[in-house]
Amino acid sequence: MPPLTRLFRPTIVPIKPIKASWLVYSKTFAMSTGAAETDTQAANAASTSGVTVSSLEQTLKEKLGAEHVDIEDMSGGCGQAFNAMIVSQQFDKKNTLARHRLVNSALKTEIAAIHAWTPKCFTPEEWVKKQKEAGP
Repeated sequence: MPPLTRLFRPTIVPIKPIKASWLVYSKTFAMSTGAAETDTQAANAASTSGVTVSSLEQTLKEKLGAEHVDIEDMSGGCGQAFNAMIVSQQFDKKNTLARHRLVNSALKTEIAAIHAWTPKCFTPEEWVKKQKEAGP
C-alpha cells in the first residue's frame, strides 16, 4: 500500500492580499448600517436598543391601523425577542408572506435593533373566528 502522503497531497493555493480599499469599505459599511464591529459594541447596542413592547404596539397601530396588538417580550425584559399577535384590516386578501412583509416594513428600524421577531397576523374576521374557536 502506498504511503498516505502520495494519496493526499496538500494543494497550495496562493492567497491574494486584501486591498486597503476593501477594509475601508467594510468599516464604512459597518458604521453606516450601525453594525457592531466588536462584542462590546454588540452588547452595548443590545442593552440600548430602545425597543419596548409599548413602542412596537404604538408603531403598529399608527402605521398599519391595527385594531388589536398583543406583544410579548420573550427575552426576559432586555428587549431583544418578541412574539406578536397583530389584527389589521390591511391583511385582507394577503397571504402570510405578504402580511409579514407588510409588518416588517412598518417596523424596519425596530427589527434591525432586535434579535428575534415572530409576528402572527390576522384580519379582524379571522381574529373573531379564532377567538370563538378558543372558547371563553
